[in-house]
Formats: sequence, structure tokens, C-alpha cells
Amino acid sequence: MVIELHCFGESGNAYKAALPMELAGVEWRPVLVDFFNGATRSEEFRRLNVMGEAPVMVDGDLILTQSGVMQQHIVEKTGRFGGADVAEAREVLRWQFWDNHKLSAQAGSTRFLMNFLPEEKRPQPVIEFMQGRLRAAYKVLDSHLTGRDWIVGRDVTVADFSCCSYLFYPEPFGFDRADWPEIDRWLGNIQSLPGWKHPYDLMPRGA
Repeated sequence: MVIELHCFGESGNAYKAALPMELAGVEWRPVLVDFFNGATRSEEFRRLNVMGEAPVMVDGDLILTQSGVMQQHIVEKTGRFGGADVAEAREVLRWQFWDNHKLSAQAGSTRFLMNFLPEEKRPQPVIEFMQGRLRAAYKVLDSHLTGRDWIVGRDVTVADFSCCSYLFYPEPFGFDRADWPEIDRWLGNIQSLPGWKHPYDLMPRGA
């Protein structure tokens, strides 16, 4: 059965689910969520996800929300990207939680404020504050990746797919790969995986 991912290309959180499905050879298809015209606030969408957020994964009768849950479903379904043992699986989960709190949440919000709001409504002090928090997160990730090809263990995991999710986007939000050599090398490793695709090539754009 084909998995449906209700998503839009601008969503790094949707990319967290789309990329591992694509790399694992899972049969799936994107269903565009017209986020920028308010689709997630509609009654129809709220029946799919009461939280009013994209992405949403539909695998037969199973409906999943929150990208980390979707990643775990992919791990369970394919046997891939979950870590080599129980200890690695816990470490993968630790980095997923860190990403959701320290990296993706800040990057997604900052990118939205800087690129998808009308220029006159962009709160510059807020943007600068969040960019400062992002620099601290980049420093943690860059340092951790020194001497490592992947965030956890000797192979790519959903920890990598989680933490990279916003870092391939071209819109400015306070990240330049050239400033962070270990992150840059690691992103290159991900891009070298057979079947890798940029989020805008993997999912339809909403804007």
C-alpha cells in the first residue's frame, strides 16, 4: 500500500519523513497541503490532524502526526536508520529531541519570519534573538561531528535526517555552510547517499 505524506516542500519537518522513505525505497506519494493559504486551519484538515499541523502520514488505516513519530514508523517498517543496537537507538532519540527543541524549531521559525512574512511585518529583534540561539545550536552540532561521518554510530540514522531537515534550504535564515566546516562535510555525506533529493525536488511547493 502506498503511504501518503500530506506535506509541502517548504516544510523541513515534512522532509524529515519524506527523505528516509525515499532513501529506503518505501512506496509513497506526497499530497500537497496548501499551508500558505490556510489549509491546516480548515475543518477538513483538522479532522485529519487535530493539532492543525503538517506533515501527516497516512499508511492504510494508520494516521500519524509529528515527524519523529513518522520517522520511528519508517524505522520499524523498513528496519533501517534506527541505530545498530539499543544504545544507539537511545542516542538517536536523544538527538531527535535535541533537534526538535534546539535546531529545527528555531530554524523553521526564523526562516518563516525572514522569508514568508511581508517585509514590513518581519520582527527584526526577534529574528536576531533566534539567530543567536541557532548559532549556539550550530556550534553544538559542528563540534559533535568532528571526526564523525554521522551523528550516531557508523551509519546514517533518522537523527541525521532530523537535524539536516532545514539546512538544505536556500532561503536565508542565518545559516551558511561555509561557516561550519564539520556540518558542511556531514551535509555532503547526506547528499552523497544514493537516491538523495533536495526537499524542493522531493515534495511539491506550497508557495
